[in-house]
Amino acid sequence: MADESLIKIDKPEEEVDDAYSNDDLFKISSWGADLSFRELIARYDDNELIKPELQRHYVWDRVEASRFIDSVLLGLPVPSIFLAKTSEEKLLIIDGYQRIMTVRDFVKGVFSDDNTQFVLSNSKRINERWRGKSFAQLSEEEKRKIRNTTIHAIIFMQQHPAKGDTSMYQVFERINTSGRSLLPQEIRNCVYQGPLNTLLFELNENKKWRAMWGDENRDSRMRDLELILRFFALSDDYILKSDDAPYNISLKKYLNEYMGEHNVPSEIDGMREKFKRTIDFVYANFGETAYHNISPSDSTKYILNLSSTVFDAVMIASWKVVLEGFPARSPQEYQKLKMEVLRDESYQKILSQETMRSANIRRRVNDMFAALRG
Repeated sequence: MADESLIKIDKPEEEVDDAYSNDDLFKISSWGADLSFRELIARYDDNELIKPELQRHYVWDRVEASRFIDSVLLGLPVPSIFLAKTSEEKLLIIDGYQRIMTVRDFVKGVFSDDNTQFVLSNSKRINERWRGKSFAQLSEEEKRKIRNTTIHAIIFMQQHPAKGDTSMYQVFERINTSGRSLLPQEIRNCVYQGPLNTLLFELNENKKWRAMWGDENRDSRMRDLELILRFFALSDDYILKSDDAPYNISLKKYLNEYMGEHNVPSEIDGMREKFKRTIDFVYANFGETAYHNISPSDSTKYILNLSSTVFDAVMIASWKVVLEGFPARSPQEYQKLKMEVLRDESYQKILSQETMRSANIRRRVNDMFAALRG
């Protein structure tokens, strides 16, 4: 995984602190259930218990994992987990993935972190009766104890509104107890499972996109995935053309809603083609500095960090150029036109101030588009 410190994105403050209170009134039912690890493992293997797609990388080391197995064998209480019941009658793991996978891995005999044999650590923190042992080396009574240990699950389901999973996003955001605060796209990846989520992972492997992102390895916090989603969402006619677009949008809320509404198979091929054609154009004409702003001290040079608002302008304007088929220019001409736009003081203001005003989104796209089309 790429070290998240290697890639920096300049985001206006309103995007960084984009907390919102959803005014929708939800009807959520919740209940408790005591599930044995035997049942949880079986459900997981039958694809009825779902982990977030590529979001929850196994993060416990062998000592931490062994310590948890040790606690189970000692009969110590196991913390509750949170599950969400989906419309497909499956259970989505909201909180508790590390605990479930640790027991499953131990029973199966393979440690997820490095795909080696899972034997308990020889650490002094582990009871000496079990140090260095695999599941197969335990007594039959100890094996049954692990399989039959129950863990309390709090299960919830959104009943109203019937469409969308916005309540699930907020529940996940509030109750998740992993060791770090999850970024919005990490939560979306957990909540909005489906074809659009899978497409984002596919598109994120595009070599030209990775070159412009600045790292061949995907970002461990999914900020690269969020930019791809942002391109689709902000290039939507609802933002660029509709009179119904709000004066200001909450980017976090809007991306949540967009992902929920467009997570359908019928839209995937068109979105894939749109992204590929745009990336091909942007990479050919702007190269690896495509999404960078100019330096305040030297307008002939680009700053090191990516700019989220320059990304909007270049990507969406380029898509419009591709779509409308204007006569081709040389990369040098396109880069000169981009520089001229970025040198405009008023344009710099809409790149950094009130960036989520619908009018400012439209202007930063349209001004760049007008320049590129000549």
